[in-house]
Amino acid sequence: MKTRIQKWGNSLAIRIPKAFAQELSFQDETMVELTIDAEQLVIAPVDEKTLRLQDLIAMITPENRHEEIITDLPRGREVI
Repeated sequence: MKTRIQKWGNSLAIRIPKAFAQELSFQDETMVELTIDAEQLVIAPVDEKTLRLQDLIAMITPENRHEEIITDLPRGREVI
């Protein structure tokens, strides 16, 4: 499909056809990353998944949990 670059304020803009937007799940305000690869413009969605502490804790298993790491000797009231 061909489209035309148009002026939008002081910038240039490309309209994304509805069918393309639907196929890529693009919506208004979707964050994308622009890169140039082999002299071609690449538009890719940004993974905005933000994990909360409880999400990270839920992913801890006995298999991926490590032992306590001590990098210094106890000091002050830490000494038992």
